[in-house]
Amino acid sequence: MPEPLRLLQVGAGGMGRAWLRTIAANPDVRLVGLVDLDLDVARSAADDNGYHDVPVVTSLAGLSVEFDAVIDVTVPVAHPKVSVEALLRGVPVLCEKPLAETVRECLQMVAASEVSGKLLMVSQSRRYFRAVNAFQRQLADLGSIGTLSCEFFKAPHFSGFRERMAEPLLVDMAIHQFDLSRKLIGAEPVTVYCDSYNPSWSWFDGNAAASAIFTYADGTRFAFTGSWCAAGLETSWNGRWRAVAPGGTATWDGDNAPVAELASGEALPAEPADEPEEIAGSLAEFVDAVRTSTIPQSEVHSNVISIAMVEAAVRSAATGSPVRIADVLESAYQEALTTTQDATLLATMKAWPNVLKVVGLEP
Repeated sequence: MPEPLRLLQVGAGGMGRAWLRTIAANPDVRLVGLVDLDLDVARSAADDNGYHDVPVVTSLAGLSVEFDAVIDVTVPVAHPKVSVEALLRGVPVLCEKPLAETVRECLQMVAASEVSGKLLMVSQSRRYFRAVNAFQRQLADLGSIGTLSCEFFKAPHFSGFRERMAEPLLVDMAIHQFDLSRKLIGAEPVTVYCDSYNPSWSWFDGNAAASAIFTYADGTRFAFTGSWCAAGLETSWNGRWRAVAPGGTATWDGDNAPVAELASGEALPAEPADEPEEIAGSLAEFVDAVRTSTIPQSEVHSNVISIAMVEAAVRSAATGSPVRIADVLESAYQEALTTTQDATLLATMKAWPNVLKVVGLEP
């Protein structure tokens, strides 16, 4: 039995506390330190979760204990700084979603992973629902997907930064559904056309509703439509999904077991497996990837494409025209070359022959 992976967690807020509980429940890992700018918050979070002897500090540099990996649960704006610092210190990182606020910053994080030779994985926790994996297995039996759709309708009152954002639904929420469409389709997006708007009764300053159609490389269309000011008959936080394929149709309500019917009219039963879910699933795959040097879901190179989907949708909504995912990546690459201060990261990015190949959008 291998020794537990020694983890340093950075971030002790609400999501940080959820990660502390998840770490405590996994015998393959052991928390050895907690970092947060607010020491009182960190100490309280550690003590509340049984980590009375774990040191709390305000920076990675202030920790005197050794650690094998970092869990980055800071706010998104801090992800590039925290994750890059940890990578360049020679340890792998599991970073909360979103990887970063911009594709430009994501590419700098890709470079840091390459320079260090260490894994940077993103916790796209919705990939780890047992029902999602059962849904994916049903789709494999139905054949190549022609149409995949997701409806997302909720009415949350956040009373915070989300209600001030220009594109709250697309930027803060849709990353989950966009990323999940890649997992289910098994191909990569090429273009998107998106229309975002704000209903007259909305309590958001920015556009709280949107519809987007992505065209994938294999011809599949993924249609997303949703709203964050849709009271009554709300969907799951995961959305409501439907996939149509030559062998039949499958649906998932976002909470319960998926339902599928063959073209013959025969039911195709769901077969959920006994596996860790949500961030517990992310952590389990991260530990396995670190120990076996395998490439996990949402490894940094691949995850950049999900961030590019969001950026492309926002750009399409602003211009009223379809946007190519490749164009977003290529423009972000040029921005990264002109804004990166670290000479080693810059040299690594300049050596890339083609940014689309680097992230896996092109073979």
